Amino acid sequence: MRLSSVFAMSLASVVLWACAQAPAPSSSTAPELGGNVSQGARIHTELAALYFTRGQHAVALRELRIALADDSRHAPAYNMLGLVHTELREFAEAEANFRRAIELVPNYSEGHNNFGFFLCQRGRHDEGLMHLDAAMKNPLYASPEIALANAALCGLEKGDLARAEEYLQRVFVRAPDQAIALRVAAEVHLQRGRLQDARTALMKLAETTELDAAVLWLGVRIERKLGDRAAEASFGAQLRRRFPNAPQTNLLMNEIYEGDGR
Repeated sequence: MRLSSVFAMSLASVVLWACAQAPAPSSSTAPELGGNVSQGARIHTELAALYFTRGQHAVALRELRIALADDSRHAPAYNMLGLVHTELREFAEAEANFRRAIELVPNYSEGHNNFGFFLCQRGRHDEGLMHLDAAMKNPLYASPEIALANAALCGLEKGDLARAEEYLQRVFVRAPDQAIALRVAAEVHLQRGRLQDARTALMKLAETTELDAAVLWLGVRIERKLGDRAAEASFGAQLRRRFPNAPQTNLLMNEIYEGDGR
């Protein structure tokens, strides 16, 4: 069954929310790199990561050029280039750099995680899940819960709820409060008709994360299904007040609730 246009927008909202919640790029001293990392390449790659998180993409690119001039085989620099080019919507360049990072260090978990997430957002879910699985399998990976959460999101986007749930079970064993996983869990529970579970996941998320337009819209949809008109109105009022120009607000104003005609 093809996804409805409203549900497709819902998934796009999850993706945008996940990108906004993603942690800062990790250090360029991953255990997979061994002990022969150039100090200059490492420092300039870490500076690039800092500038990237600040939205200073041109400066990040400059730092990465310096890093690669110091060590043309520094995989984290190519990984960072992939992230920067993705943010700039230069997708061919992003893919080439992610691939180069993994070619240089085949078991580079952060590279597999970022490339897998990238592929999933390009609609190449099977390829993306393959790389996310590769990231998780590496016992040296310091944060497998991130790859697990990304894999759950990828499964949701693919429409494979069973696979998404499998990844969610695994991530919650490691990190019960993982934000992206909680957001995906709420969406999966909603689609499965487990409305109280959806509400619980959303409330748990709200305890630690400021709710954006996508999450507020999810709250509207959950509470509408539960029949709690006061809670639905509260989420809707926050959505209209804080995000008047968001696509979710437009859906709310036009009373488009997953095509249910209500």
